[in-house]
Amino acid sequence: MRLSVIGCGHLGAVHAACMAEIGHEVLGVDVDEGKVDLLNSGKAGFHEPGLDEILMRNVAAGRLRFTTNFAEAAEFGTTHFLGVATPGRPDGSYDLSQVRAAVTSLARHVDMPCLVVGKSTVPPGTAASLQEVAENVEIAWNPEFLREGCAVRDTLMPDRIVIGVASDSAGMVLREIYHPLTDMGTPLVVTDLATAELAKGAANAFLSLKISFINAMADICTAMNGDVRALAHALGLDPRIGPAFLKPGIGYGGSCLPKDVRGLAAFADQAGERQANELLTLVDAINSARRDRVVTMIEEALRADPATCPSRAGSSVGGRRIAVWGAAYKPGTDDVRDSPGLDIACRLHRLGADVTVYDPMAMGNALTVSPELAYADSALAALNQADVVVVVAAWPEFAEISPAAAGSAAGSMTVVDACQGIDVATWQAVGWRVLSLTGSHVEP
Repeated sequence: MRLSVIGCGHLGAVHAACMAEIGHEVLGVDVDEGKVDLLNSGKAGFHEPGLDEILMRNVAAGRLRFTTNFAEAAEFGTTHFLGVATPGRPDGSYDLSQVRAAVTSLARHVDMPCLVVGKSTVPPGTAASLQEVAENVEIAWNPEFLREGCAVRDTLMPDRIVIGVASDSAGMVLREIYHPLTDMGTPLVVTDLATAELAKGAANAFLSLKISFINAMADICTAMNGDVRALAHALGLDPRIGPAFLKPGIGYGGSCLPKDVRGLAAFADQAGERQANELLTLVDAINSARRDRVVTMIEEALRADPATCPSRAGSSVGGRRIAVWGAAYKPGTDDVRDSPGLDIACRLHRLGADVTVYDPMAMGNALTVSPELAYADSALAALNQADVVVVVAAWPEFAEISPAAAGSAAGSMTVVDACQGIDVATWQAVGWRVLSLTGSHVEP
């Protein structure tokens, strides 16, 4: 089939490439000429394992190309996917301006009936509102469930495909598009528009709930001298609960979970569903409090181990050298959007600390977002005479670093492990004082 994908950021570029990979002819559309040129050269411009290879292969085969011309997209085919961004507003609600602009830009060039299939995360009712202003266009919704670092796999081997349609004909088109995947056993859920729109936000909110729950249990375990990791293991063995997303630590970040929890909370508030709003607001508050807790732990560690460097404005952090290992919101990606670790680094900097950051993959993006911080070209270089090192992203590289070598580079042997990123016993064995966000505050 001939398909267009409008909006070629992370979601749209992956979807366009993977639809070409399963045999469709695909035209990607984006307003950014530089992005279009890069994609036509077979490069995504961001880190996503396997994506550049699929782009290169399908561009070379003639099944995939990219343009800035909406009129060309309207002529190319009669099915158009929307992959544009829906950022969160300050009140938590979704900003749908890019979705509306994309539909409007396409609709003005359409001269025959066509199907527009939304993939962006939106509140229920969005498709219905778009349908009112788009003539000669039928709106359907097909939410994405992609994990950064696994987006290609999640598109080509998804756990499920959800489609929301208002007509049998729209359902038939989408069944035909996805039959290479459903023929391999992927479950297909066909539902109404509002339910499909809700599916992505609800999934992310539930995962966020699990993360905030186990972090709340971590706080209880700390107060009672319990072992939250053993507790998480015991809970995860219950088949009704499962082990996924029960790793206590620094909390969630990135471009999806925080935005979708707040977006669903805002929608619940608008809909008058007070208890749903309160539940989701509390999930977000518990997650944000993890960052506060890390900063407090660092302040307490430095207050308990005063150095010759004077503090500023009465803060134990002021004037101290702090190494932060990690800038991406999670290992395996270069994405720093709503990164807990980078946020903590910036907070420490605002308190007057001399902060040096290292990340195996996200240095360029971190420097763009937070140029006020210092950056090192290796984890050990970041430790130069540091009073404390803070591990905020569980990159395998950090787990493999020799604590003896780290001790030789640092100015003081105190480490705050906010994400279960190092082996506590190994570091303690060579004299490090380890403070863990999961409750292990044990002196060597």
